Amino acid sequence: MALAIYNTLRQKKEAFEPLVPGEVRMYACGPTVYDRAHIGHARAALTFDVIWRYLEFQGYKVRYVRNYTDVDDKIIQRAAELGQSRESLVEEQIEAYRQDMGALGLRTPTEEPRATQHIREMIELIHALMVKGVAYAVDGDVYFEVRRSPDYGKLSHRGLDELRVGARVEVDPRKRDPLDFALWKASRPGEPAWESPWGPGRPGWHIECSAMSMKYLGETFDIHGGGADLIFPHHENEIAQSECATGKPFARYWIHNGFVNIRAEKMSKSLGNILTVRELLGRISPCAFKLFLLGTHYRAPVDFSEDALISAGAAEDRFRNVLDEVQRFPDTGSPKADDSPIDPPPLLYQIHEAEKEFTDAMDDDLNTPRALAALFNLARDINIALREADDVPEQSLVNALGLAGKTLRRLGSVLGGLFEGVAVRGKWVSFTRSSPVGWTTEVLQKEYLEARDAIESTAASGRPLPEDKIRIIVKYRAQCRDKKDWATADAIRAWLADLGVVVDDTGDGIRWHMKAAHVKTQRP
Repeated sequence: MALAIYNTLRQKKEAFEPLVPGEVRMYACGPTVYDRAHIGHARAALTFDVIWRYLEFQGYKVRYVRNYTDVDDKIIQRAAELGQSRESLVEEQIEAYRQDMGALGLRTPTEEPRATQHIREMIELIHALMVKGVAYAVDGDVYFEVRRSPDYGKLSHRGLDELRVGARVEVDPRKRDPLDFALWKASRPGEPAWESPWGPGRPGWHIECSAMSMKYLGETFDIHGGGADLIFPHHENEIAQSECATGKPFARYWIHNGFVNIRAEKMSKSLGNILTVRELLGRISPCAFKLFLLGTHYRAPVDFSEDALISAGAAEDRFRNVLDEVQRFPDTGSPKADDSPIDPPPLLYQIHEAEKEFTDAMDDDLNTPRALAALFNLARDINIALREADDVPEQSLVNALGLAGKTLRRLGSVLGGLFEGVAVRGKWVSFTRSSPVGWTTEVLQKEYLEARDAIESTAASGRPLPEDKIRIIVKYRAQCRDKKDWATADAIRAWLADLGVVVDDTGDGIRWHMKAAHVKTQRP
């Protein structure tokens, strides 16, 4: 099965065939950097990160460009409200965006151009449109004349009259048509401006992505996309101005991800339900958040809720436990079912089936819910094999377990680096049943009381719990169990659970880990 992608331009799934065999050129519209990134930005970034990784997984060489809009009405207004320059606000927000996406484990695109660094290219593109008679200047402003674009509306699949009725357009009597959009805006007092043939001013929003995408990817390239809210007018206008300027098709495949809703309502500043990435990562791990988003197909809307956080955290815990346990079995030979010893372990066949189901799912318009199901099935099969390996396992089973763990990580890496860092930040820490060496009862109790106060203080502030203090609490609880002080041990375990710390008593000792997602509820 070959990769098929739903193309918004033709409203159907199409076999993916890049312009240049073996190479893919892709552009995604990035953020307008006037405030912190929210979870809607994160979903768009994750969607195209997954597309990028899967194309590379399939052997393609990918050039991925995502821009920053760094001059815009919102940026100018926000900078004025904060009493700072546009430049300083932009630098601050771009750095914050990079940190947030990095914290989610998403990769940095091949190119990250800024609009203000490409004013010359925009002016040249606007000039070409004026020469061709599809743009006109009025008092220092330049507008694109929509009726000069013969197939305007082909991306949103609506006619001009229908678009005019439904569009929120800027009222300007100087326009020849209400749908005409600004390519260049004449300067106003106190706003940034650049020189142009039409006087000082700044570019319109839509022209920047056309200029930057064509500079880095060529006049025709493979994939263009972003959030579904960009279909009209932004991407519709990009197509019109680009194709009128060059006379060539612009992007061949248009991909759009769905919205993120908060409790069934679309996120918006007017509703006051914006959740930033930074706020989110104070409540849930990057892996759990990606599991939450990937559990819904990228084109469908996803509803964010507290229950969804808890479910995603539980899903990460399942994967984390398996990945931790299987680390005991290194992949020494990467055996295959057909060259293994007599009666090879069933896990070898299950690995093959998981890889096939994963690839089939991703080839079907990047169906990440199905791909995740394949990973869950493989994790289940690994757990079954781990139980068989409790005694002294056959070498073939050892090799199969090592290969299974490696396969789970490799496939997970395609889904936005799903398990990257999980073994480190989620590693279970073991203690023997006997009291820790060098810790007398008095010293440990003193350390325990100090650690308890520090954890309570940290929890009250909303900051991540200090792991060194948790280790002390778990050590003290281990000593309580040694002394058969079951009541204190149980009380400590319950207190830790309320803080999102899971403690397990096993035959080998006591182990603990932080829940991937912990939403503390009100007591009844």
